Amino acid sequence: MSKAIVGIDASRALVPNPTGTEEYSRRIIEHLLRLESGVRFRLYARANPFGCCPNPPLAAVDEAFREVEWRIIPFPRLWTHARLSWEMALHRPDALFVPAHVIPVIHPGNSFATIHDLGYLKFPDAHPFSQRLYLDLSTRWNLAVSRKVFAVSKTTKIDLVKHYGADERKIEVIYPGANEEIGRVSRAKRIPVLKKYGLEDDNYVLYVGTIQPRKNLKRLMEAFARMRGRKGLKLVIAGKIGWKSEGILRSAKELGLSEAVVFTDYIPEEEKFALLSGALVFAFVSLYEGFGFPVLEAQASGTPVLASNTSSLPEVAGDGALLVNPSSVEEIADGLRMLSEDRMLREELKAKGKENLKRFSWDEAAKKILGSILDSLYSTEVA
Repeated sequence: MSKAIVGIDASRALVPNPTGTEEYSRRIIEHLLRLESGVRFRLYARANPFGCCPNPPLAAVDEAFREVEWRIIPFPRLWTHARLSWEMALHRPDALFVPAHVIPVIHPGNSFATIHDLGYLKFPDAHPFSQRLYLDLSTRWNLAVSRKVFAVSKTTKIDLVKHYGADERKIEVIYPGANEEIGRVSRAKRIPVLKKYGLEDDNYVLYVGTIQPRKNLKRLMEAFARMRGRKGLKLVIAGKIGWKSEGILRSAKELGLSEAVVFTDYIPEEEKFALLSGALVFAFVSLYEGFGFPVLEAQASGTPVLASNTSSLPEVAGDGALLVNPSSVEEIADGLRMLSEDRMLREELKAKGKENLKRFSWDEAAKKILGSILDSLYSTEVA
């Protein structure tokens, strides 16, 4: 008997400068391919991931990516609903998994998708109208046609049920993993990175993520302006420029923080982990997150975390963070002050953060996703 074919949309795993959902796509695919699954995986992409360009996306990753079947299907626009749909019509797999996008119009009955967050509903002004509309329609479509959807947090599942009337039985919460290779970067290795941005070791507060209104960076800067006490302390905002970022960038000057706030733009992973390891505090006081990978990355780097007490962040951070109301500049400032002045508290949060990481495993996430897919395939065959 031939093996069942499980197709995976790998297009989002291959983008340069990945954000959280794209990093999720790559990691979960990598760990699915490592499993002894009894199925054939078929990955779909727009371009050759190994030789498309001077720096192909998968040139130096796990060998599992090289040993799997690839379908390279270039197309200039509407790749998912036009080109991938056509591929589904011509060579339909037994199941399809979409880790970071939308299920194509033509798809197998056993189709699955991961839904990451509903931030576009919670904070509509943080997204262009066209993007909000597309995300809303995509989420509705995934819920309607999937055999099951995977939510990255209990918060995301609750939001799907509340805002879309989704059937709870159709939504499985599967936490992503914490990247195993992350650890505290040695001082010798991080100093060159710190020098590049004009920083001193253990003398800056760090934020990592896209620069956009939902990330609450104006309040973070206001809070930083209120609490600064340590000589030369800086606030580093590391991430690519996003939607409606102009006002955020202006705020540093308006608050008199031009010399104290460092905007790095997008940073590669090796620089990110060096900055995380050298930070006095990692501050992630976002207004809404479906998950919050940077919190786990900070905990893995041995850095104390200040995080919001809303959305999924308490769920993800566990006991390994000091939680504050993201709508209160005063609370954020008090949290920053406590962490900058209380060494014992910082050490306590570092230890609890390391312990918290044990709850998140890419291997376990991949096993659960594959288990749901196989259960569906077998039940379909029996029926």
